[in-house]
Amino acid sequence: MRVLLVEDHKPLQRTVRQGLEEEGFAVDVASDAHEADYKARTAQYDAILLDLMIPLGDGLTLLKQWRKDGISTHVLVLTARGELEDRVKGLDTGADDYLVKPFELAELFARLRALIRRGHQMKDPIVRIFDLEIDTAARMVKRGGKVIHLTPREYALLEFLAFHRGQVVTRTMIWNHLYDEMDEATSNVVDVYIRYLRTKIDKNFEPALILTRWGEGYMLRAEDTPAEVGTVP
Repeated sequence: MRVLLVEDHKPLQRTVRQGLEEEGFAVDVASDAHEADYKARTAQYDAILLDLMIPLGDGLTLLKQWRKDGISTHVLVLTARGELEDRVKGLDTGADDYLVKPFELAELFARLRALIRRGHQMKDPIVRIFDLEIDTAARMVKRGGKVIHLTPREYALLEFLAFHRGQVVTRTMIWNHLYDEMDEATSNVVDVYIRYLRTKIDKNFEPALILTRWGEGYMLRAEDTPAEVGTVP
């Protein structure tokens, strides 16, 4: 999943970014309100981590304007303002969650995963598709009861497909959600990782779950997916 981190304190910015990347997130960074506003309006994010005290503006003012302009991306506010009045004001302005500094990275990750599940209307952290189980909290994958070891990028791709199971997702959609602005991967990287996933998820299992819709993209088979929707090369 791709997130925007709005934080001007460089040590904290580096720590949070590194932690998010190790958790498999693609991370873009903004250090002031102008940069944050531009990126939030021009890229597709699964969530925004927003510090309220940033240069060239105020986080709450920025958030209020985003909501007014129809930007519905989930926003997790990160701030040193921990008083009840501040939390209420942040939530009433349009924040989806609120985390007071200093915080533990583990809690940040858990809250972020919960927001992303909410965005896909999922309450259960475990996604089940046929005999495939994806534990989005532990980031663990099983098929037929067997643990499947995935790299962070492979897991991120599978999770994205699972959140859109039964729907075709284009290569552009996958790229926009799994790769950050600094990524220099080649244009065929999506196809390469689909091939890696098929080897681990589908080889020696039935039915094949990762399907190709020629000329359109890929999809993860859902329980009610018609057989003719996709093919397996």
